[in-house]
Amino acid sequence: MNIEIRTDKNIQNSERLITYVRAELNAEFQRYSERITHFSVHFSDENAAKGGADDIHCMIEARPAGLKPVVVNHHGHNIDTAIHGAIDRLKRSLEHLFEKLDDPRAAVPAFAEARDTEGAQDLED
Repeated sequence: MNIEIRTDKNIQNSERLITYVRAELNAEFQRYSERITHFSVHFSDENAAKGGADDIHCMIEARPAGLKPVVVNHHGHNIDTAIHGAIDRLKRSLEHLFEKLDDPRAAVPAFAEARDTEGAQDLED
């Protein structure tokens, strides 16, 4: 997994931030490590020096192998809440995507199959 981290001019990009974000992404998406080729994380401070509630924006783009990118956004009052909110959203989106790919018929209720087989038996009689 390649992880790219970018910040705007209002957030200082440091080695500590890079290490922290990489560790969080690796911990949360380790089970999908062979299915995801690239992460791109962007941080921005929308109000800059003015401050304000939930002004830190985190956007994460994940690129699953052979599929279209999945992009999520989250706002928080600091970098930690912004990254964790975005990771939670991305985790739900990717789990949903991979579940659909692995078992596309999972949404069909179990009783529909039983009804189809009963109808086939009635036709044979």
